[in-house]
Amino acid sequence: MSTPLTLGAIILTGGASRRMGTDKAAQLWDGRRAVDLVAELARALGAKVVVSAGDGAFGLPRAPDPAPLSGPVAGVLAGIALVRGQVDRVLVLAVDAPTINPEDLAPLLAAGAPGAAFDGQPLPMVLDIAAVPQDAQDDWPLRRFVARAGLIQIPLDLELLPRLRGANTPEERDRLAGESDGPKAPK
Repeated sequence: MSTPLTLGAIILTGGASRRMGTDKAAQLWDGRRAVDLVAELARALGAKVVVSAGDGAFGLPRAPDPAPLSGPVAGVLAGIALVRGQVDRVLVLAVDAPTINPEDLAPLLAAGAPGAAFDGQPLPMVLDIAAVPQDAQDDWPLRRFVARAGLIQIPLDLELLPRLRGANTPEERDRLAGESDGPKAPK
């Protein structure tokens, strides 16, 4: 019988938030910051260590971007460097998707090695640290990283897509808040 893997979480908080106009991590959803909602979700799913990857101090251990606006794979790699030795597997979440719920992520968490992502949607993902490609580069597209890590592709229920994609503009935020049973954006 194999030993269960220890789960950690990396919340991607980098990026300029140009389309949103304000820092997506600090935006309030039903009176709570997006980063706090995503961190709470990760802990509820069993993450023993939760870190942010990107700029901004949000009360979590932080892996800074290796170069400004270096891309999401840079955040994933920086987060993995921070949690390596503490966990065996990571749940990678985008801060702009604070309405994701445990049921949405259950298929990813149930996947075996080396981890999983939804088909056609690289975030969120679950990744065994041992599966990180040795030659991974900060500027890789997320889809390339997912493919090279060999992550299982879980069929995507299209009803989940808006929550998984999150909110990159005020209009997307308003729509997501209106459709979700989760946190609501202030009106």
